[in-house]
Formats: sequence, structure tokens, C-alpha cells
Amino acid sequence: MSIESYHKVAATMSDEEKSLLFWEQPRDSPPSQPKPPRFTDLYGLRMSKAAQAASLMMCLLATSCFFLYCIPEYKLAWQVATPSYRESVCMQEEPLRPIINRQVAARLSHVYGDKDFSARAAAWLGDAIRIPTEVFDENGPVGEDPRWMMFSQFREYLQEAFPLVHKNLTLTRVNTHGLLYRWEGSDNSLMPILFMNHQDVVPVEPATFSQWKQPPFSGLLKDGWIWGRGSCDDKDGLIGNLAAVETLLEADFKPRRTVFFAFGFDEEAKGRQGAGQLASYLKQNGPKEFAFIIDEGGAYGEAGGQMFAMVAVAEKGSLDVEIKVTAPGGHSSVPPKHTTIGLLSQLIDHLESNPHPARLTRSSSIFDLFQCFAAHAPDLPESFRQIILQASKSDKALKMLEKIVLSDETEKGRQIRAILSTTQAVDIVAGGIKINALPEEAYALVNHRISTDSSVGALKAAITSLFTSFTADRKLSLNAFGKDTDRSPDSIFSPIANVTISEAYESALEPAPVTPTNTEAWRLLSGTIRSVYHDSTTGEKGVVVVTPMTLGGNTDTRFYWDLSPNIFRYTHIGIHQENGFHTVNEAVNLDGFVDLIKFYATLILNADEATNI
Repeated sequence: MSIESYHKVAATMSDEEKSLLFWEQPRDSPPSQPKPPRFTDLYGLRMSKAAQAASLMMCLLATSCFFLYCIPEYKLAWQVATPSYRESVCMQEEPLRPIINRQVAARLSHVYGDKDFSARAAAWLGDAIRIPTEVFDENGPVGEDPRWMMFSQFREYLQEAFPLVHKNLTLTRVNTHGLLYRWEGSDNSLMPILFMNHQDVVPVEPATFSQWKQPPFSGLLKDGWIWGRGSCDDKDGLIGNLAAVETLLEADFKPRRTVFFAFGFDEEAKGRQGAGQLASYLKQNGPKEFAFIIDEGGAYGEAGGQMFAMVAVAEKGSLDVEIKVTAPGGHSSVPPKHTTIGLLSQLIDHLESNPHPARLTRSSSIFDLFQCFAAHAPDLPESFRQIILQASKSDKALKMLEKIVLSDETEKGRQIRAILSTTQAVDIVAGGIKINALPEEAYALVNHRISTDSSVGALKAAITSLFTSFTADRKLSLNAFGKDTDRSPDSIFSPIANVTISEAYESALEPAPVTPTNTEAWRLLSGTIRSVYHDSTTGEKGVVVVTPMTLGGNTDTRFYWDLSPNIFRYTHIGIHQENGFHTVNEAVNLDGFVDLIKFYATLILNADEATNI
């Protein structure tokens, strides 16, 4: 959310909207106030100075009571302007550090701060990057498609690089390449915890090789950055997990709480063969529930003069849709008014001309994120801060905030707007096989990301409704998601073409259950983030504010919803310490990667001491 967009909207506010901002005065001049009337007599009687003062005080008191108790907006504005109210919004946990295991933590802190360990960490991640575990949408089943064999090489590397992990933890291979590690604890009464990451990476387009500053699978350490595909997504998390365990074992740590690590191998291709099979194995063989699950997701970054760690507690749903137009073919010398490609283009234009509306609701984790900004970001304009705080109770303020947010045309603004709505992206279009033959079929594939306050069923209904009258008016038949629509073309005319709308790739996924933030698991994670950030080896010492957020994409946690109500998506690294997600020049900052290892180790130690999760 940019401050510039706030000022742009503020300039167009109505008088009613501006009335909510009565408390803000120009900073470069004192508040202008009319001179109070001289109360020199009452009912024609002369008054003493004491009586004049008392009468004035009574009038001021009556006026204040009228505004504060008879006009809700003024009462609310008075409340949110107080320091005590702001302190009650987005309350933060105290930094949490190990107590029972403080000697282990102190030893590891010394290790992680050493340059030799940084070189070791860079070598771990660099070697992992040099094994190109690319996964493609069209990969066949494991055991049939030879492209999966690269994951056997990756597993062998992990066994060589982390000898203590493979000596002390039990490794179960699921569907050949899925890796499930179990670190047995000594106290079975403590509920286990689960760390997730994935081995696979998105492919590198060969045509882009020349655009990389360093070769895409070099794993090269240069200028404090580790370069290559997977350095950010998601081998830093996977290697960070195993590096944390390896160093904990080197420090002679023995857990009381059992810890699991699940590493899928096709997260970038829907995850069914990897995480899907791993989750099924756990559901059949136990444990049946985890105290919490943590996977890749949010990160920390600066906003309004304050650093915020954004933990994803929700994920949007998804649905891939195919729009297909079929019609009789023929020679191009006798064309119809519109070919199937022309009709498809009209359907696409109609779809993109009717985007799904974005809404800001109090139930959204994005609303909670704004509340945290208002409570802790010092550089927000004061009037903007008050709008956000009032929005928790005032519908007028909520609408004003929504107006500001949805009008933001910066990159951050577009990202937030995408989170708040169901998005649609036409990603693939195909049709025609020869230049002088009319195309008998044309189709488009549309990727939808479903808002957390919507559903797959609601999206299908909206798409059907959007195209029903549109196709009928053009004498096109329509079958939407297996059903012929009621508004078909007039029966005395044959349709000039047939439109079929269907789900593609068996992709339907409802929005994820929202993880609560009033639990001991959240407090443990939040306190750990704050302590590791404060003690950071990157020089970013200070205070970080932990806040919930929504993830626009989907992670492998989609298969684990039944195994814990506490699913967190967070990678403890700065947004400024990563580069090139899913594109050229992917790289991660070495200091940030070392901090990530420290975060995982500290979270394991803190969870091991907790008795209330």
C-alpha cells in the first residue's frame, strides 16, 4: 500500500468522509479554533469570574459528551487515537529463546556466526542447486518417466552431505522419491511437529540461459549471494531444515518432542505424486495430528518504517478452466463471419472485461495485516492510520479503506488487490493446424485463484452465468461444467458453434482453512521469529512485528489440512535477500540463508521446551 495512493484518494474524499479525519491538523501551523464566547451574564445577571469559568466548563463538558456519546464516529475516533487502544491492536509476543536448552542455543549461535560455517552452508546449498531437479507439468508417473531419476541423485547427495541426519533419523521413502524423516523424541506425550519443503524446482527456459548473470545450475557463491535455480524456491528451505538438524546433532541435542520432515518432489506440478502420497502415508500410518506444520510461504520485509514478518495463515483456492469452441471445418476460401478462433477471442475478451470484484472484509487476514501496519508502522500518515484503526468497528471507515487499497496502482497495490479477489489469467491459447483450413476447434486455458471468502462452486456458477446470455445472443450452444444451459439458441436455428467450459487438470481446490492466531502454536512461532530476527547475524538487529497474511499461490500444505489446525507458511528470510522467483537470476543472500538455518534450529529447540502446544 503506497502512501502516494492514500493521498490521491484523500484528495477526492467527500465532506462526510473527511469528517472522520477531524482530529488531524496541519503539522506546520497550530490548530485554528474560534474564540470562545464571553459568558459575562446569565439570564441578564452579572457573573463573577468563578461563575464564568464554571459555566464555560459545563458547556465544554456538555459539548464533549454530545460528540463522544451521541455521534458514534467521533466516539470511535477518540478511542482509537489513544495510545492504549493502539497497543491493544496487533499485540506482539515477547521474543522467545530456549531456556532448558540455552547452552545448546548459545553454542549454535557461536557456530552460525562463524565465517567457516557460512562457507559450509554455501557449499551445502550450492551442491544441491547443481543437481537440476526440474519438474514439468507433463511428467509421467514415477517409474515410467525417466526424468524422475534426477531425484535419486539428489537423495544420494543428501545422504552424503548430512551424515548425522541419516544416522540418527529414520528415513522412509514414499513413492520412491518422497522423503519422510522421523527424529524420535523421548516423550511420547508431546505432540509431534512437521517441517515441509520440496525438492523440485521449476524448469529453466533454455532460451533465457544467456540472461543469467551466473549459470542457472552453478550454485556459485559470488558477492555474498548463492546463485541458481532453487536457491529461493525451495532448496534453501529444505537444506536449511537438514542443516539445522545436522548442527543440533553436532551439539549433542536430543529431542523430547518427535520431529518430522516431509520433502515432496513435484510441488511445482500440483504435488500429487510427492506431498499427496506423503500425506496419505502419514494419515494411514500416523501420527494422526501435529502440534503445528510449517512450510514455505511468507517472509519479512519493510513497510512504513517498520520491519514486518508476514506469516501466511491462509491460501487462496484454485481452478483451471478450459474454454473450447468447436464448429464445422472447411476451406478457408469460404469462411464464416467468425472462425472458432475468432469466437474464442470474443469469449476471452468478455471474460477479461468482467473481472471478479475485490472486497476488503474484516475476516480477511489482509485486514489484520493493515491493522498491524496501523499499530506499528511509524511512517504512516496519521489520518491513514486512523482510518485503518476505525475500520475495525466503523463500516464507513472500512469502505474508505477499501477505496484506498483498491485504487493503489503500485506493484504492491496490485498484489494486495489480487489477494482480495478471485483472479483469472488466460495462460494458454491454441487452435488451427493449417493456413488454408478452417479451424474446427480452438481452446483457451484459464487459471483462477479463488478468494478466501469464495469457493469452487461459487466460481463455477459465476463463470456459467457470465457466458450464458453472451453465447445465446450469438447463437452458440453452451455446455458449462457438464450441463447444457437453459438459454440455448432458438431451436429452429442450428447453433453456429458449440462452446464447452470444463475443469482442466482436475485442478479444483477450495481455499485453505484459516489458521487461528490466538493459539499457543502461533505464540511460539511468533516469539521465535522475533528472537531470531533480533539476534540476527545479518546486522538487521532490532524489532520485527509478526503479522498474519494470505498466500496467493498454493503450497504442498493443501494435502495436510486434516493433520493440524495450525499450518504456517513462512520462510524466515528478508524479501530483500531473495531474487528471481521462477525467473532468471534466482539467488539467495548467504547471510539470510544462515539466519534461516538458525531460525529452524531455534524453532525446534523452543518447541521442544513447550508443554502447551
